[in-house]
Amino acid sequence: MDCRERYLPESFDEASLKDKIFFSAISLFAEFGLNGARMEQIAEKAGTTKRMVVYHFKSKEQLYVQVLEYVYTQIRGSERQLNLADLPPVEAMVALVEWTFDYHADHPDFIRIICMENMQRGRFVKESTYLREINRSALDLLEDILSRGQARQLFSKTVNARDVHRLISSFSFYHVANSYTFSNLFEEGATPAGHNDHYRKMAVEVVLRYVGP
Repeated sequence: MDCRERYLPESFDEASLKDKIFFSAISLFAEFGLNGARMEQIAEKAGTTKRMVVYHFKSKEQLYVQVLEYVYTQIRGSERQLNLADLPPVEAMVALVEWTFDYHADHPDFIRIICMENMQRGRFVKESTYLREINRSALDLLEDILSRGQARQLFSKTVNARDVHRLISSFSFYHVANSYTFSNLFEEGATPAGHNDHYRKMAVEVVLRYVGP
């Protein structure tokens, strides 16, 4: 199965037409961006007509916003299911870094869509109150881990959740977004997956050193 299909339900054939259109849009927006993906392509991939795409989603822009909200909802929802509050703070931080690294590596479409949105200077993220609200949970999660660790003098009291989130995201995002250029220039064309363990461990070490007392 193509990695671009990871968001699909178990059976694409049994999905509703609206779902088929939606998941086809994820694939094509990730590949071509908002401007490059055409409604006709989305319809063809979903096995329907452009008229039905418009019927369900009104416009390509509205469909794109829903895709953007969906991919962010997926990562934040999966993040909350980690139940990190049950783990000691250092173990929780390690688990979060490892999970974030793996999530990014396993969902390249998420990376591509976010890259496309940044190429548009965050035009739609800027307009979405929902996206700001849903992503707040990432900082809430880190604030809980940091505060528990700081109370036990395991973490520096000068670090904050926003900066730690930026550090974790940067390492995880770069590994996927720059995989083709980096691997071809510095790793003799090795597949990114071949270095996952190495860079995951590096990410954990970097974050623990940053938050350490």
